[in-house]
Amino acid sequence: MVGAVRGLWVLGLVATLGAALPVTAGFGLDLPVRGDLDAKDLKRVVAVTKPTTDFTKAEAFEEMQGGAGTSRKLVNRDSFSQSAANIGFEGEERFKLGNALFRKLWVSSPSSTAASDGLGPLFNARSCQSCHLKDGRGHPPLAGEDSTSMFLRLSKPAETDEERQILASHALPRIPDPVYGGQLQTFAVPGLAPEGQMRIEYSEEPVQLGDGTIVPLRRPTYSAVDLGYGPLDPKTILSPRNAPPMIGLGLVEAIAAEDILAKADPDDRDGDGVSGRASMVPDGTGHLVLGRFGWKASAPTIEIQSADAFAGDIGISTPLFKASYGDCMPAQTACREAPTGVQPRLGDVEAPDPVLGLVTFYSQNLAVPARRAIGDPQVLRGKQLFYETGCAACHTPKFVTSRAAPDKARAFQLIWPYSDFLLHDMGEGLADGSTVGDAGPAEWRTPPLWGIGLTQTVSGHTLLLHDGRARNATEAILWHGGEAQRARDAFAAMAAPDRAAVLAFLESL
Repeated sequence: MVGAVRGLWVLGLVATLGAALPVTAGFGLDLPVRGDLDAKDLKRVVAVTKPTTDFTKAEAFEEMQGGAGTSRKLVNRDSFSQSAANIGFEGEERFKLGNALFRKLWVSSPSSTAASDGLGPLFNARSCQSCHLKDGRGHPPLAGEDSTSMFLRLSKPAETDEERQILASHALPRIPDPVYGGQLQTFAVPGLAPEGQMRIEYSEEPVQLGDGTIVPLRRPTYSAVDLGYGPLDPKTILSPRNAPPMIGLGLVEAIAAEDILAKADPDDRDGDGVSGRASMVPDGTGHLVLGRFGWKASAPTIEIQSADAFAGDIGISTPLFKASYGDCMPAQTACREAPTGVQPRLGDVEAPDPVLGLVTFYSQNLAVPARRAIGDPQVLRGKQLFYETGCAACHTPKFVTSRAAPDKARAFQLIWPYSDFLLHDMGEGLADGSTVGDAGPAEWRTPPLWGIGLTQTVSGHTLLLHDGRARNATEAILWHGGEAQRARDAFAAMAAPDRAAVLAFLESL
């Protein structure tokens, strides 16, 4: 009766939010009712997404983990940069245009390249591609490197009634530092000083597994140094964020909200120790909708996530975020008064339509690579252990996307993201001290696992988690706590061959 229990909570949420939640959520027996499906299709969807109990062979269509759009291209460093296989000729043209804008290097104003004006004035990167290199996973800066693919979020606790009301109304997901804003900007245009630099120090903590193997975990400590505008507020919290992989985002956006909400169990009424919560975020029209994107599920759509990155990371204004000074706070007067890249003949923002739309389309249609070695006995054994230890309780293997998805290439697709896209308490070991919207300090959205086995191939490293502290999948699992403690402990207690099988399964994704 897990679905029924969680369904009651969803019904309560719908009743509370009313029209603010644009889903039709109701339950018959244990099954969520999706407004996009008739009874026949609903029965098919329930059957095909039911967790398998047969681990002697691969499941039907398991290789095609991104549905019909799955990329079968040769595995290499470009494996995350392929277009979805089913978007057609016109879609391919838009994808290529979006890719060019995704790679576009913005320049400071004024310049002779008027179409590229508007960088900063304070910024973390000059292009989307700078953070999402090869559309893959970011990492902490290595010796001699800058921190382009990782930055520090800045926030402070609400201290006044006004600030508490701002958070309660979801007007802002967090209270920014009064001088440095919502993130530490490590670069600046000529004539301005960068806000500062990120410093990371690691201490090692050995963990002993059940068979006596010692695994050293590294615990990071963060600080902001070389500050250009005075001290941070004493209560400002530093929260590191790695750039996540870009694959499959449009498919995640196409998952029916009912299917995600049906998996929520915030009070753990079924007693399984897993109590995922939905993150409800503003959609820009005054409504609260389901958050799906970002480490804390703080963005509801790829368009909003992209516009937020343009503003916060590059300092570029778009039709959704029109401030041309990006993340500069009122106290940073020189930044606020710097020239902008707005071209009146094109509109009132630096990246007018169709720039945001094309970048969004590109981000929506980056293909998920095909699975590998799905019938290998070790991989199948690892998959069985993944299920039996409870990993699949949060890393939900599969969904069928909505028939009502706006782009038919992503509609009614069987996909295998291995995520429930809910917030889960991961324990104090991974807590960053910051509350973001509905997400508490120890809560994180379950990251999709598809493509994780190609991290080394695409990104040139194997660093995982929101801050890259885990140097491999074993360390990432051992950092799990809170709701994932049982699964983590089961993995730690395994014999070496079984641990190797779980890792082989993850490598196949």
